[in-house]
Amino acid sequence: QVQLVESGGGLVQPGGSLGLSCAASGRIFSIETVGWYRQAPGKQRELVAAITSRYSTNYANSVKGRFTISRDNTKNTVYLQMNSLKPEDTAVYYCNALVSTFRTTSDYWGQGTQVTVSS
Repeated sequence: QVQLVESGGGLVQPGGSLGLSCAASGRIFSIETVGWYRQAPGKQRELVAAITSRYSTNYANSVKGRFTISRDNTKNTVYLQMNSLKPEDTAVYYCNALVSTFRTTSDYWGQGTQVTVSS
Protein backbone atom coordinates (compact mmCIF):
# COMPACT_ATOMS: atom_id res chain seq x y z
CA GLN A 1 0.00 0.00 0.00
CA VAL A 2 1.30 3.44 -0.96
CA GLN A 3 0.66 6.51 1.17
CA LEU A 4 1.25 10.19 0.49
CA VAL A 5 1.60 12.48 3.48
CA GLU A 6 1.67 16.25 3.16
CA SER A 7 3.18 18.52 5.77
CA GLY A 8 4.22 22.12 6.24
CA GLY A 9 0.95 23.99 6.04
CA GLY A 10 -0.04 26.70 8.46
CA LEU A 11 -0.89 30.35 8.94
CA VAL A 12 1.28 33.00 7.32
CA GLN A 13 0.95 36.72 6.72
CA PRO A 14 0.60 38.12 3.20
CA GLY A 15 4.01 38.35 1.59
CA GLY A 16 5.34 35.51 3.68
CA SER A 17 6.64 32.08 2.73
CA LEU A 18 5.78 28.47 3.45
CA GLY A 19 7.28 25.19 2.34
CA LEU A 20 5.16 22.08 1.82
CA SER A 21 6.39 18.50 1.62
CA CYS A 22 4.76 15.41 0.17
CA ALA A 23 6.38 12.17 1.27
CA ALA A 24 5.51 8.87 -0.33
CA SER A 25 5.90 5.60 1.53
CA GLY A 26 5.25 1.96 0.77
CA ARG A 27 6.54 -0.60 -1.70
CA ILE A 28 7.44 1.97 -4.33
CA PHE A 29 9.27 1.11 -7.51
CA SER A 30 9.11 4.56 -9.07
CA ILE A 31 7.21 7.83 -8.84
CA GLU A 32 6.20 9.45 -12.08
CA THR A 33 4.54 12.86 -12.29
CA VAL A 34 3.65 14.54 -9.01
CA GLY A 35 1.30 17.46 -8.76
CA TRP A 36 0.33 19.91 -6.06
CA TYR A 37 -3.34 20.88 -6.15
CA ARG A 38 -5.35 23.22 -3.98
CA GLN A 39 -8.99 23.67 -3.15
CA ALA A 40 -10.41 26.80 -1.59
CA PRO A 41 -13.86 26.82 0.04
CA GLY A 42 -16.58 26.84 -2.59
CA LYS A 43 -14.13 26.38 -5.44
CA GLN A 44 -13.01 23.49 -7.57
CA ARG A 45 -9.71 21.77 -6.96
CA GLU A 46 -7.05 23.24 -9.24
CA LEU A 47 -3.55 22.26 -10.28
CA VAL A 48 -0.91 24.53 -8.80
CA ALA A 49 2.32 22.92 -9.97
CA ALA A 50 3.58 19.61 -11.31
CA ILE A 51 6.93 17.92 -11.82
CA THR A 52 7.69 14.92 -13.97
CA SER A 53 10.14 12.12 -13.31
CA ARG A 54 12.55 13.96 -15.60
CA TYR A 55 12.19 17.13 -13.48
CA SER A 56 10.16 19.02 -16.06
CA THR A 57 7.87 21.47 -14.28
CA ASN A 58 4.77 23.47 -15.00
CA TYR A 59 2.87 26.00 -12.95
CA ALA A 60 -0.52 27.65 -12.84
CA ASN A 61 -0.32 31.21 -14.11
CA SER A 62 -1.45 32.49 -10.73
CA VAL A 63 1.66 31.13 -8.97
CA LYS A 64 4.36 31.49 -11.62
CA GLY A 65 7.40 33.28 -10.24
CA ARG A 66 6.23 32.76 -6.65
CA PHE A 67 6.05 28.98 -6.18
CA THR A 68 8.73 26.40 -6.89
CA ILE A 69 8.18 22.66 -7.10
CA SER A 70 11.07 20.24 -6.64
CA ARG A 71 11.65 16.60 -5.85
CA ASP A 72 14.16 14.39 -4.09
CA ASN A 73 13.86 10.89 -5.50
CA THR A 74 16.19 9.48 -2.85
CA LYS A 75 13.59 10.45 -0.24
CA ASN A 76 10.47 9.87 -2.38
CA THR A 77 9.52 13.43 -1.50
CA VAL A 78 8.23 16.39 -3.49
CA TYR A 79 8.36 19.94 -2.20
CA LEU A 80 6.45 23.12 -2.90
CA GLN A 81 8.16 26.33 -1.86
CA MET A 82 5.65 29.16 -1.73
CA ASN A 83 6.88 32.75 -1.58
CA SER A 84 5.13 36.12 -1.73
CA LEU A 85 1.96 34.49 -0.51
CA LYS A 86 -1.36 36.21 -1.08
CA PRO A 87 -4.71 35.80 0.69
CA GLU A 88 -6.05 34.14 -2.46
CA ASP A 89 -3.51 31.34 -1.97
CA THR A 90 -5.52 30.22 1.05
CA ALA A 91 -6.70 26.67 0.45
CA VAL A 92 -6.20 23.05 1.35
CA TYR A 93 -3.18 21.82 -0.59
CA TYR A 94 -3.05 18.24 -1.81
CA CYS A 95 -0.35 16.26 -3.52
CA ASN A 96 -1.12 13.72 -6.18
CA ALA A 97 1.31 11.19 -7.57
CA LEU A 98 1.38 8.48 -10.17
CA VAL A 99 3.23 5.68 -8.40
CA SER A 100 4.46 2.36 -9.69
CA THR A 101 4.86 -0.56 -7.35
CA PHE A 102 6.21 -3.87 -8.54
CA ARG A 103 2.67 -4.90 -9.44
CA THR A 104 0.73 -1.86 -10.62
CA THR A 105 0.80 1.83 -11.49
CA SER A 106 -1.83 3.85 -9.68
CA ASP A 107 -2.83 7.38 -8.84
CA TYR A 108 -2.62 8.44 -5.18
CA TRP A 109 -3.73 11.49 -3.19
CA GLY A 110 -2.56 12.80 0.13
CA GLN A 111 -4.90 13.90 2.90
CA GLY A 112 -4.24 17.60 2.38
CA THR A 113 -2.68 20.37 4.43
CA GLN A 114 -4.26 23.73 5.18
CA VAL A 115 -2.54 26.92 4.09
CA THR A 116 -4.01 30.17 5.37
CA VAL A 117 -2.67 33.53 4.28
CA SER A 118 -4.04 36.27 6.49
CA SER A 119 -2.95 39.27 8.49
